Amino acid sequence: MLVLAAVIIPGAAASQFVDFLPPGSTFTLKADGAGRAMLYYSKPNGARHVLVQGAINARFPSRTVTQVHFNLDYSGGFKTTGKALWKTFQDGCSAYDGPALPKAVATCKAPDGSYWALQEWQVALPDLGFTPWTARQRSFELHVSHWTGPITELEAHADWVYGGRFHEVFGRASYKDHAIYGFQSTNRGAPTDNYGRLIYLDTLDSRYGPGWSRENSFLPHRPTGVYCYGFFKHNPNVGGYAKPPGYKGGVRGPGNGKSYRLTITGPGVTPDVQTVVDGLSNYNRQDATKVAYERQQNQLLDQLAAGGRQCHHH
Repeated sequence: MLVLAAVIIPGAAASQFVDFLPPGSTFTLKADGAGRAMLYYSKPNGARHVLVQGAINARFPSRTVTQVHFNLDYSGGFKTTGKALWKTFQDGCSAYDGPALPKAVATCKAPDGSYWALQEWQVALPDLGFTPWTARQRSFELHVSHWTGPITELEAHADWVYGGRFHEVFGRASYKDHAIYGFQSTNRGAPTDNYGRLIYLDTLDSRYGPGWSRENSFLPHRPTGVYCYGFFKHNPNVGGYAKPPGYKGGVRGPGNGKSYRLTITGPGVTPDVQTVVDGLSNYNRQDATKVAYERQQNQLLDQLAAGGRQCHHH
């Protein structure tokens, strides 16, 4: 079964959301050896100082234990310690030698060997290739993470679906070889627990226009962490999609393009990761190379989806 369109709920779980920011902000990240970090950045109405502590890495999905999360002190440590800690916070960061991260604006290797990172990117872009029309959609989100060891793996592949009629992207999201998934979501695919993680899908040079456009977002399936998204036409007037005021443009898409960029917010307080996969030309059942490729991709998807109910349609 193909993934349904997701409608984003503001404040949905992310790794871990700190603030909404305009483009062009500057950042300083400091960390000590006691599992604490101090974030320094500016907004149009003044400077910000945020003390971050209380979490590292992520738990595997559980119905009985909540996911790890930071304690964020937006007073720069005053509420936590009774002092303006941001003024005297000692920076123990050394040169970052961890994994490459998308949209990283500050990184740190702490004295205890753990890593911290700040990532800033446009999470709330409207689906179906619409140009943002609200400040919220245009805004950048600042996310902070703290981890040791491996981070999320986001596997991605392209093929066709329904006998080659439509383009598809599929894959699996995992953390330390465990599937990433949540237990509860709305009927439109937005997570309502702190284990669910959305995958944001952007498409390059599609019917929406040149450059990258947001196609949709969706959840990896339980219990496999597999996802599969078919590129179909969508009517923005049904299904809960956000659309510009007074929109009368009819259906949108299909949004298949030259390449697909998939970004997932890391589980717990691990960093966000991203992968890019090339798009395909249209399927041709008279082309033996494409027929063989599709057969191979179907077998791969069946392997990834084994043990779950979703993503078995070809």
